[in-house]
Amino acid sequence: MGIDPDKIIAGGASAGGHVAAAVGTNVSFDEETDDLKVSSRPSALVLFNPVFDNGPGEYGHERVSDYWEQISPTHNIDDQTPPTIALFGDQDKHVPVATAKEYNERMEAKEGGRCDLFIYEGQGHGFFNHREDGGSKANKNFDETMNQSINFQRSLGYVKPTNSKPGSSNQR
Repeated sequence: MGIDPDKIIAGGASAGGHVAAAVGTNVSFDEETDDLKVSSRPSALVLFNPVFDNGPGEYGHERVSDYWEQISPTHNIDDQTPPTIALFGDQDKHVPVATAKEYNERMEAKEGGRCDLFIYEGQGHGFFNHREDGGSKANKNFDETMNQSINFQRSLGYVKPTNSKPGSSNQR
């Protein structure tokens, strides 16, 4: 299919962002039958207001209290954690900006670590959704966050620039 197995990106938003981040920071859930010569870790992460910290007092901790240390992305960053882009609203009631900044600092502190953190002023959880309030009004944050995501992927060499006109199907 022409897929480069060394250029697989995991991404998601909110709980889906947590799953993607956990896959990028954790290898302890491999099955005995897994071929460990093939990495299950993605090579980059595109995350929209993910749950980064599953520790005590953090969002959803009570649901994962028995094994939070195994799945908490912030607590499992290592030198194999892939480059990450994280997009947050500063008014998110589920994941505080301080949590995003801590993840960013831990990523940047490791050798070769990269986390491009974008914080959108006045925006809450899900600010990036395609339509505002589930209605028909277009959301400018959708286009902006998609462009940031594409620029991040371009910087990694995963997306090639095109000379096509804006809005054409092969632009991205």
